[in-house]
Amino acid sequence: MANSSRNGPARRASDRGRYGRLNRGRVLATALDLVDREGLSALSMRRLGSELGVEAMALYRYASNKDALLDGLVEALYLELEDRLPPAGESVADWRAGLHQIARATYDVCLAHPQAVPLLATRLLAVPLARRPAAVLRDHERVLALLRGAGFGETTASAVFRAFTAWLLGYVTVELRPMVDNPDETDPAFRLGLHRLSPKELPTLRDTAASLAERGGPEGLAAGLDALLDGFSGGGPPSAASR
Repeated sequence: MANSSRNGPARRASDRGRYGRLNRGRVLATALDLVDREGLSALSMRRLGSELGVEAMALYRYASNKDALLDGLVEALYLELEDRLPPAGESVADWRAGLHQIARATYDVCLAHPQAVPLLATRLLAVPLARRPAAVLRDHERVLALLRGAGFGETTASAVFRAFTAWLLGYVTVELRPMVDNPDETDPAFRLGLHRLSPKELPTLRDTAASLAERGGPEGLAAGLDALLDGFSGGGPPSAASR
């Protein structure tokens, strides 16, 4: 009994950090905050433990390894996305309006956490469908249920889902690509580092660089999404031929 009482308090103490007793939500929120501030390269079990005021070993009950921690960050992003959307199953004006709503909320989450956005590609490329975080699966379900509820058949709904996901994540990735070479420069050409680009080999890129450096914003996202969806529905509700 004495041995048991010795071990019990030690285990509990290891789980109590700077902000009180740990839980998965606190661990993931702190990890995301660290990545927001210092980038993915700063994230490690030891560094996260230091941020929380616990030993790194205390974190393994919430994430079994570094990959699980990265998957947890993806989960945190999708949980934030859920918070920005109405409850799943709540009626929307139409399927296109629903997709625009999801796209804009995803865009806002990604711009709020740009350092974590690469995980939306790298981790989802590495994790099979059934092993993805529950919040990610609920997002998939939301989009597919919206399309099926609008009358799209399984095959076309799957095609729209793939195209929608590809456009959304691709657009966000392009928005967040670094373009400024020297932020201290006031001259646009030197700010973008155009002197590093060969005028002979890359004349069009040099001429277009300043425009490329401007973000398309939510307006560009919406315009591209409309153009994409027009290809599936001709601008109107799905017809029998498209189902």
